[in-house]
Amino acid sequence: AGIEPAVPARPAILPVSAGDPLDFTRIGRVTIPFPDGARDLDLFSMAGYAGGLFLPFRDATNGRETYGAGRYLLDTAKGADLGGDTAAWRLILDFNFAFQPSCAFDPRWACPLAPPENRLDIRIEAGERLA
Repeated sequence: AGIEPAVPARPAILPVSAGDPLDFTRIGRVTIPFPDGARDLDLFSMAGYAGGLFLPFRDATNGRETYGAGRYLLDTAKGADLGGDTAAWRLILDFNFAFQPSCAFDPRWACPLAPPENRLDIRIEAGERLA
């Protein structure tokens, strides 16, 4: 997917499953073509923790088949990165690799969650599922 850079990059505070919100930087937006129309998701850089790119999302499977607060499509701090050419603002995004955040398995983990702008109005029937 091509990234539309956020110029300038903007600070963002993402909600967290437990504890205080975390600081991120909104660095761009990706447009993903779906059969019933393209949808946009914001791309973040982690200001703390381990750094790296971060792409959380929610969709219509949340709360039933997947973790209620969403999943991650990209988290380079955890090695969940399919590559691309970041110098050319291009990423490889594949929803088959979408995964549950750690807090889906243990509430003691505090996980950043998808902000409202990363909530999809469609079902993503790919990637990790709980049911």
